[in-house]
Amino acid sequence: MAADGPAPLTEDDDDGPFGRPLFDDPSARALSRVGVVDVGSNSVRMVVFDGAARSPAYFYNEKIMCGLGKGLAETGHLHPQGRIRALAALRRFALLAEGMKISPLTVVATAATREATDGPEFQADVLRETGLRLHVIDGDEEARLSAQGVLLGWPDAKGIVCDIGGNSMELARIGDGKVGKRVSTPLGPFRLQQISSDPKKRRDHIGKVLRDVQAVLKSSGERIYLVGGSWRVVARLDMERRNYPLTVLHEYRMTPKGLDDTLDWLAGADLAVLRGRTGTSAERMELVPLACEVLRELLEQFKPSEIDVSAYGIREGLLYEHMPEKLRARDPLIEAARMAEVVQARIPGFGKKLYDFLLPLFPDADKAKLRLMKAACLLHDTTWRAHPDFRAEACFDNATRANLGGLDHPGRVFLGLALLHRYKNSRSGSRLEPMFRLLSEDEIQAAEVLGKAMRFGAMFSVGDPAKAGRLIWHPKKRQLELELTPAGDGLFGEVAQARFQSLALSLKAETRVTRAT
Repeated sequence: MAADGPAPLTEDDDDGPFGRPLFDDPSARALSRVGVVDVGSNSVRMVVFDGAARSPAYFYNEKIMCGLGKGLAETGHLHPQGRIRALAALRRFALLAEGMKISPLTVVATAATREATDGPEFQADVLRETGLRLHVIDGDEEARLSAQGVLLGWPDAKGIVCDIGGNSMELARIGDGKVGKRVSTPLGPFRLQQISSDPKKRRDHIGKVLRDVQAVLKSSGERIYLVGGSWRVVARLDMERRNYPLTVLHEYRMTPKGLDDTLDWLAGADLAVLRGRTGTSAERMELVPLACEVLRELLEQFKPSEIDVSAYGIREGLLYEHMPEKLRARDPLIEAARMAEVVQARIPGFGKKLYDFLLPLFPDADKAKLRLMKAACLLHDTTWRAHPDFRAEACFDNATRANLGGLDHPGRVFLGLALLHRYKNSRSGSRLEPMFRLLSEDEIQAAEVLGKAMRFGAMFSVGDPAKAGRLIWHPKKRQLELELTPAGDGLFGEVAQARFQSLALSLKAETRVTRAT
């Protein structure tokens, strides 16, 4: 365990602990197919990142459930069949990377490879047969990288990161964009399978280990961020029990009481039926009961205020490792939206002008709301290629289900609803209605106003709406004024007038049109 890890790589480092720097240009804001492979105790996964550097998209993502660490605690060796499968997966990944013209993959191996007596032999086999160099990391480093992955997608995260793998479970404290104290424990499901078949003995073992962890982290009433496949399955099952309308795991949030109810529910449920309903693999579901035992004791010992799920972990942590501080400081949501506008919008750069034009309508908006408004304006035209009949729902789906960091579930729905109203006046009767319950009535109304404001501003002037006029909002009089410039006089045609009236209706306001002097 340690308080602080090594400093992030800089542009002056030719080679770091995980191979070449992923960011050749420290000022880069876009990636070009960066490949990372995580050789875990249960799965081997390759991810190729592309897009906005601060909020990377998954250009390619493939996972093989190899079970390298199965039986390791008993035999001291990697699972023979798992080793064959992992080597085959890595051979395939190396060839895929070559086909994608990616520079050498960054490959890390965790608990199974570092603890097995034949781990060095496996490393040598991989290097000889694939040309890939496995960087075997210790538990402390695994905890640090996993925590950095949470920070990549959740810049303001503060609390305890808990990453469960097949043979180990790592915990780390995070806050203020930094990783603090961390601990590696033998609480992975594969390891627990070797402890005892008696649930009470396992519970006593888990409790003792976590009490030792508490002596280091001293956590009580903090938020816990869950990382790892077994935790994601539990969260997906929690969604199933609650009939939760938005099945996006990243930033899914659970209360201790609600999660405890789910653990009770799972104890008496038919997991085979639930596996079919949630699309969970048999290999993953097999480990869920043991993961639930750990989670129940974690709730008891740490008494968290909230339990949140992070879809980002070690692979994203490797990317964060190489990020210059200037890039880390950027907002992942805005960076992703900006990249989407550059790549997909008809008029890249218009989003900022639209935001400036609409800003007078929201004089009391706080920083969080302004951030969502900015993202909406950047994304407002990114689905224009969709059929007109489906653009509104395509916008909503893109916002709510896209791989966007720094965005909670209510924020996703607010963004999606605003973009829906960018293309459609009414939301009634939509198949998306169950998701609207994640917002308050005031938030639904605010999303409608923003959407209709974008709907008006986007077609009022295709160059810069500020050159055609300006919006003036008089909240006390409930009056929406449009002051037209000479250029805007001719642009304010019938369709623009109708959209202006629709915006005023959503504000419950009267309209006034004036001419600039």
